Amino acid sequence: MRHNIVPTERNADKVKLDHKTNSIVKIHTIDLKFQGLSDNIAAFLVETSSGPVLVETGPHSTLPNLQAGIEAAGFNIEDVKHVFITHIHLDHAGAAWWFAQQGATVYVHPRGSKHLASPERLMESARRIYQDQMDALWGQMNPIDASLIREVAHGEEITFGDTTVIAHHTPGHAVHHIAWQIDDVIFTGDVAGVRINKGIIIPPCPPPDIHIGDWENSIQLLKQLSPSTLYLTHFGPVPYSEAHLDDLQQRLHMWANWIKPHYKAERSIMEVTPEFQQMVAEDMIAKGIGEDERNKYEAANPSWMSVAGLFRYWKKQEQQ
Repeated sequence: MRHNIVPTERNADKVKLDHKTNSIVKIHTIDLKFQGLSDNIAAFLVETSSGPVLVETGPHSTLPNLQAGIEAAGFNIEDVKHVFITHIHLDHAGAAWWFAQQGATVYVHPRGSKHLASPERLMESARRIYQDQMDALWGQMNPIDASLIREVAHGEEITFGDTTVIAHHTPGHAVHHIAWQIDDVIFTGDVAGVRINKGIIIPPCPPPDIHIGDWENSIQLLKQLSPSTLYLTHFGPVPYSEAHLDDLQQRLHMWANWIKPHYKAERSIMEVTPEFQQMVAEDMIAKGIGEDERNKYEAANPSWMSVAGLFRYWKKQEQQ
């Protein structure tokens, strides 16, 4: 198998056909059914002439559902030898170590690789938050041998047979975030927001890396690439439109500006969280989103995490 990694500055191709084979890239969206909910966390299996490539693994706790989805696509889970993660948060990369144990290479941002090799701090932080729910929600995250971690620079290309994957560093949600492009589709992780069943587009804002300016720059990059489709980890493919990204950016500013006066008033995160949750719920209700769908949004992007993340953002802005 060829692993060609070369810098590129080209934008997304406007044709979805693979130019070497004149065949349409086949992408399987796998619903991981996190917490028993559909349309919540997705992984994506991409068929190439050199075997299947996986984008996102989801948490280790949903590995059985991922395996079932891979088998439904006609492959065995052991067939996956290349795993691309958008960033190292547990809902995106929590099962990456398992694939590495089977010999798979894991592709990641250079600033995220150390957390895959030594996930102790990441897991300790998560355990402080989730406490006795930690194992049920996320499962394990074991170290990955450094020889199986491939750090990928902005603009690099990785080719598997007839398919080329292009890395776009897209900070804002996380400093170690990559959106992965194949032909004219982009797997956006969290940088293009969360959208459940054609609902509103919301910005996941967990601590510690939220940066509004960086996120705006990443949104502009996506606009410049102008793909045909955005593959959202939360949840699934959506046709590309500037309106999608404009709505995301507008709500990102709305949330940040809603939080700012509460931070300035030195209110506690615990005190502000239920008010923020109510604001988010009212926004969704006004857009016709029912309770079941709101619960899916909350599972994919817990409101309390955005309060903590935006408090931290304003604190860092104040310190500059």
